[in-house]
Amino acid sequence: MDLDGQIKLGHLLLQDRKCRTCGIPKNLIDGFYKKGKGINPSSYSYECNSCSIKRIIKNRRKRNTSTDWSYPDW
Repeated sequence: MDLDGQIKLGHLLLQDRKCRTCGIPKNLIDGFYKKGKGINPSSYSYECNSCSIKRIIKNRRKRNTSTDWSYPDW
């Protein structure tokens, strides 16, 4: 098995991927979260870091103070 032929670090570090949400091409290592084990490009997500943060903040539940649990007043 030829590992040098399969893994080319320079090729991996310089690879760009287009974000599926914003459509901007970004560096694979710096611009995308790692979602699995390994160093191949399929181990990284298809949504960039900034779009992932925006999605999480947008979909985060708002706390309603009237429905929050409080200690009963006995």
